[in-house]
Amino acid sequence: MDFYRAQVLVCGGTGCTSSGSGEIIERFEEQIVKNGLDKEVKIVRTGCFGLCAAGPVVIVYPEGTFYSRVRAEDVDEIVSEHLIKGRIVQHLVYKDKNHEEEHNMALENIEFYKKQKRIALRNCGVIDPENIDEYIAFDGYQALSKVLTEMKPEDVIKTVLDSGLRGRGGAGFPTGMKWKFAAASKADQKYMVCNADEGDPGAFMDRSVLEGDPHAVIEAMTIGGYAIGASEGYVYVRAEYPIAVKRLEIAIGQAREYGLLGKNILGSGFDFDVFVRLGAGAFVCGEETALMASIEGQRGEPRPKPPFPAIKGLFEAPTNINNVETFANIPQIILKGADWFKSIGTEKSSGTKVFALGGKINNTGLVEIPMGTTLREIIFDIGGGIPNGKKFKAVQTGGPSGGCIPTEHLDIPIEYDTLTQIGSMMGSGGMIVMDEDNCMVDIARFFLDFTVDESCGKCTPCRIGTRRMLEILERIVKGQGKEGDIEKLEALAKNIKATALCGLGQTAPNPVLSTLKYFRGEYEAHIKEKRCPAHHCQALLNYTITDKCRGCTACVKVCPVTAISGVVKEKHVIDATKCIKCGSCVEKCRFGAIEKR
Repeated sequence: MDFYRAQVLVCGGTGCTSSGSGEIIERFEEQIVKNGLDKEVKIVRTGCFGLCAAGPVVIVYPEGTFYSRVRAEDVDEIVSEHLIKGRIVQHLVYKDKNHEEEHNMALENIEFYKKQKRIALRNCGVIDPENIDEYIAFDGYQALSKVLTEMKPEDVIKTVLDSGLRGRGGAGFPTGMKWKFAAASKADQKYMVCNADEGDPGAFMDRSVLEGDPHAVIEAMTIGGYAIGASEGYVYVRAEYPIAVKRLEIAIGQAREYGLLGKNILGSGFDFDVFVRLGAGAFVCGEETALMASIEGQRGEPRPKPPFPAIKGLFEAPTNINNVETFANIPQIILKGADWFKSIGTEKSSGTKVFALGGKINNTGLVEIPMGTTLREIIFDIGGGIPNGKKFKAVQTGGPSGGCIPTEHLDIPIEYDTLTQIGSMMGSGGMIVMDEDNCMVDIARFFLDFTVDESCGKCTPCRIGTRRMLEILERIVKGQGKEGDIEKLEALAKNIKATALCGLGQTAPNPVLSTLKYFRGEYEAHIKEKRCPAHHCQALLNYTITDKCRGCTACVKVCPVTAISGVVKEKHVIDATKCIKCGSCVEKCRFGAIEKR
């Protein structure tokens, strides 16, 4: 084994890769060789560190120095100063807003990480995901070894049941119960399936786990296969995740080479193998029956239930399906016990939950928090609050199937049941923050537009009902809303929820229902007053020149329809009948004299 005096960990997740972390790694490798440090310093491409807002991220150990927004041209300085002379490059060190004086901000001291507890993400940003030896060094495959040598299938299921682990894909069904149902089905062939078809706008939890710790999913699927009596597993992952697919395939190959997949695993007599199937990015294939249809080579459409997959699933055989994050928890539950996992979180929602934090938030990125953490803690303590001094307005959880949660519920603990009670849901873990400039009617329109686009069209309520709802919303944001539109939206929403074939169709109206519940006044303003309170909807805006106008004529020159007139050095006016509300005048005005009303 080689020993190094320093290790340089560079984020190799999709976000940082798109920002040039690949070039950073290449530059490090060149400079390490050039300076004769290749026997002393090791460069490691890791998974996502979580703090995407600070990427590309580089961490240098043993000091644990957290460098943020690193560019390829910064590498020479880090090598010459930090790795050769032992002097931290201060201007590249991440600065926490509460600890600006810190000169060597280590990861565990950063506010973003303090309230997090990493279980599913424990190895992301820690190990090289393409090196099985590093996974093994962090207790990898120890849980599988324990299961195959010390536990019966029913013992494994009981442990998962007792842990209280619920499905992290959104529904929150007890994982152990799923495994128990599949185990009880008698058949010569059974399957374990991993749902990695992450389609929610703004969500990247599953992708990050597969990119940063693929072996955890493989190990968990093998454990699950042993528990239910399955000999084959499939990971259904969207083709838009090329890094995740590549690392998953590398990990599967390594596990086979080490005898951790395939025939007679660890000499136990148990056979299990894992295969990758690529999805084309259809949102509906996140629904378990549609996913199975796609794996079989059929059109990705939901099937009526019952029969449930545990009875008749993939290739008409008993099948268990869990999502990536659910599987990522399994090895730790087996190693540390059900009581340990149960001690984290709340009584009805144990463990942690990973969220992709995005939208109007300072610290965008991936967070893993104990269940029961409040929305306020996530948004303001971990997320760093709202940029530009704007006011928080709402947070959307659960993706297109979720709802918008207003300020009054900021202190609600995050758990499956509490979120459902206030008209939202956990979902797979997308969390989009909105500020005072967001129009909630337009937000509802955005998510419904997505749902209409992604509907498979198999059932009439989803295919036609959501489209009718979208048409009403589009009219409202264009200033063409009519009395009775709100009542029509509510009636359609209730009918769709009651009659759609699958869970995706049944939850499609949630963004509309939640915004109607908490922001009904905005709908009424759009319809009755032809006004957008957030000054967002273009068709409802009126541009007015205030007394701040200096008569510089800059706005006159950029107006495409000559709607602005006036004398030089005197206040100008906008002809509302000509104005097309393009906003060019606002952008050009140097004095802030033009207001949107």
